[in-house]
Amino acid sequence: MKFPSVAGIVVVLLAIVVAATSVFMFLQSSDELLGVKESATQNVLSDTVKTPEVPIHNKLNNPPEIIRAVFVTGYSAGSKKYLDYLNTLFKTTEINAVVVDIKGSDGNVSYPGRIKNIDELIKFFHDKNIYVIGRIAVFEDPVYSKANPALAIYNKTLTTDVSKPILWEDNNKLGWLDPASKDVWDRTVSLARDALGHGFDEINFDYVRFPSDGATGDAGFPVYDGKTPKAEVIKSFFQYLRTNLAGKISVDLFGQTTTNTDDMGIGQIIENAFENFDYVCPMVYPSHYVNGFMNFDNPADHPYEIVNYSLYVALARENAVLIKSQVPALVASPLARFRPWLQDFNMGANYTADMVKLEIQATQDALKNNYNGFMLWNPSNIYTQEAILK
Repeated sequence: MKFPSVAGIVVVLLAIVVAATSVFMFLQSSDELLGVKESATQNVLSDTVKTPEVPIHNKLNNPPEIIRAVFVTGYSAGSKKYLDYLNTLFKTTEINAVVVDIKGSDGNVSYPGRIKNIDELIKFFHDKNIYVIGRIAVFEDPVYSKANPALAIYNKTLTTDVSKPILWEDNNKLGWLDPASKDVWDRTVSLARDALGHGFDEINFDYVRFPSDGATGDAGFPVYDGKTPKAEVIKSFFQYLRTNLAGKISVDLFGQTTTNTDDMGIGQIIENAFENFDYVCPMVYPSHYVNGFMNFDNPADHPYEIVNYSLYVALARENAVLIKSQVPALVASPLARFRPWLQDFNMGANYTADMVKLEIQATQDALKNNYNGFMLWNPSNIYTQEAILK
């Protein structure tokens, strides 16, 4: 047998290195095309988003009609000790659902990372007949805004060259993405589709608004034209989500959208959500209502009155839309159902089990036959069990 010369071997090795380098560069380019590294200036003209296919996992069989959920961060969901706590909660209380961060308001995507194996986590919940909602904080995103400054709200007072923007920050020193950016919309849809493919039963969208605090007058937008009403921008985003997502979706709105008829400067008008979501989730935390609301010096001290009135008005507004659209009485409503976020944390008042119970009772009393449950919020993820015992 004739063996190749040393020079021949060197030539072959060089060829292999060149080929491997080419494959690596191609894979990097493919990642960019798939949105791993997005082009900050890309304009999406189509109303349909193409995303990589993901394996489809089963959703919960026979999901509960009345959802009673608690909020769970990515950190908590990735902790075995916390999952043990949840397991106890499921056994001793009426909780039958969880809202798990897919992307939190800190901008971090929970899996892979904080949650090591999302499929195992979904199975953990489904095996216990727990309905799983995935939460995506949309426009408040300090991580993606830093990585893609051309898509982010910038400080127009400090920025001298828009090609090198100085990012705008809210009172918590967090950056925001431009709510009018189709690139941002598409990334949001991609995250939601991926989560639905992993077996999430529903996707919940939070921070779907323009900023509400900080020096908003200094906010500059790379895409938003400053002329289109903010409510129209947010409404278009709502419609985009509905058009591009096949699963159940819900949206979080400021509590006072239930009673305010303007967009409060953030682009949220409750009627704009009715046709585009399966659930509308007003955050009717009494502590977040302005002093003087309903003539209460401190609304946080009046959980029943604040929650009951807010949801009563919200339902009346939805009924008005149904009447205007002339939907026959015997036809099931084509509009969203209400499932509010309720306060289970101390702010404005020390929230006891009795106060949380009053919020739940107020929800039932206001919505009556339209009652679909509630979701409890506590940033620590530890909940008042006495308020939700079986």
